[in-house]
Amino acid sequence: MFRQILNWRTGLAAIAILIVSGTIFYSQYLAGKIATEEKQKVRQWIEAGKFLINSPDDADTKLAAVILSENKTIPIIETNEKDSIIQYVNLDSAKSAKSVAYVERKLRKFKSQNPAIEWADPKDPAKVNRYYYGNSKLLNEVRYYPLVQLCVVALFIAIIFISLRSSYRSVQNQVWAGMAKETAHQLGTPISSLEGWVEMLKESAGNEKIIRELEKDVDRLRLVSDRFGKIGSTPHLEEIDLVSHINDMVDYMRKRSTGKIIFSVNSQNKEHIPARVSAPLFDWVIENLLKNSLDAMEGKGNIIVAINDNSKQVLIDITDTGKGISKQNITRVFKPGFTTKKRGWGLGLSLSRRIIEQYHKGEIFVKHSELGKGTTFRIVLKK
Repeated sequence: MFRQILNWRTGLAAIAILIVSGTIFYSQYLAGKIATEEKQKVRQWIEAGKFLINSPDDADTKLAAVILSENKTIPIIETNEKDSIIQYVNLDSAKSAKSVAYVERKLRKFKSQNPAIEWADPKDPAKVNRYYYGNSKLLNEVRYYPLVQLCVVALFIAIIFISLRSSYRSVQNQVWAGMAKETAHQLGTPISSLEGWVEMLKESAGNEKIIRELEKDVDRLRLVSDRFGKIGSTPHLEEIDLVSHINDMVDYMRKRSTGKIIFSVNSQNKEHIPARVSAPLFDWVIENLLKNSLDAMEGKGNIIVAINDNSKQVLIDITDTGKGISKQNITRVFKPGFTTKKRGWGLGLSLSRRIIEQYHKGEIFVKHSELGKGTTFRIVLKK
C-alpha cells in the first residue's frame, strides 16, 4: 500500500511538473510577443502625439487621433531630458491627482521594467523627451499565470497525497486493531481452559507450589490478552500512582534478567505521582522499553527510570548503558517492522507509540542515544 502511495505521488509529481513546465514556457513565449507588440504600440502612440502637435493645419489627423485614443491599457509617463515628469496616461487618476509621490513611484517602477523610448525634437535636437511605460494588465496576467497554476497544482497534489496517506493509515489502523482483537480472541479459549485445570489441581494436595507458578503464568496470559483486546478500542483512563506501577514493572523485569543488570527508579524523592492512564496498556509500554534496554545491554549494565513531576506534565526517562542507536536508525525505531534483533518482529515500539500518542495524547521519543554508551527514551504524559 505504501509503495502504491509512493508510485502515485511520483506519477502525480511528474505530470504536474510537465504541465507547469509547459505552461511556463508557453506563457513566457506569449509574454514576449505581447511585450514586443506593446513596445510597438507605445512608439506609435508617441509618433501620433508628436504628429498632432507638429502637423500643419490642413493635415489629416484622424489616424493619429485614433491611435492616441485606443491606448487605454499601457501606462506611459513622459519626461524631459532631466527626467522631470511632463505628463502621463493610464495611471490611477485618483491617486495621481492627490500624490506626486505616486507618479514618481510609478516612474521608478517603469524604469526597471522597460528601457525608455526617446524622441528628439527635429527643430531642437537638444530637446529630448523620454517615454517610460509599464506592463499592461494583460501582460502581467500572462506572466503571473504560471505561478498561480503552480500553486493550484501543488495544492492538488498535497490534497491527493494527504488523502492517500490518510487512507493508508486508516487501513493500517484497521489491520492493527483487527490483528490485536483476533489475537485476544484466540488467547481467550486456552486461557479459560488453563484456569479450569488450575482449579482442578487445587483439589489435590501437594501441588501448592506448582499452582502458584501456574496462576502467575495464567494471570500473565490474561493480562496479555487484555492488552491486545484494548488495541483499537477507546481505553478507559483512570488515575494511578506511576511510582508504584513503574516499580512493579521494574521488579517484574529484574526477576527475569541476569544478576549483572542493575535497576534503579528515581522519582525525585516523591512517593506518589498521579497520572490518568490505562494501566494495562501503560504497563505494556514500560515493559517494552525495559525489554529493549535489556536486549541492548547483552547481559550487563544499568537501567535507570527517572520520573519527573512538573506542573503540566510527567516526564518518564528510561536510560540504559547498552550499545545505543545509530543516528540513521533513530527516526526509524518506531516504524512497524523495523528491528535490529535477529528474531524481532519490530512491533513493540510501534505499539508503544500508538498507545502513548493516540490513547494517552502524550509523546514518546528517543531523547538521546550514543553508540557504545546507551539510549534514553522519554515518555511525556499530560497532567
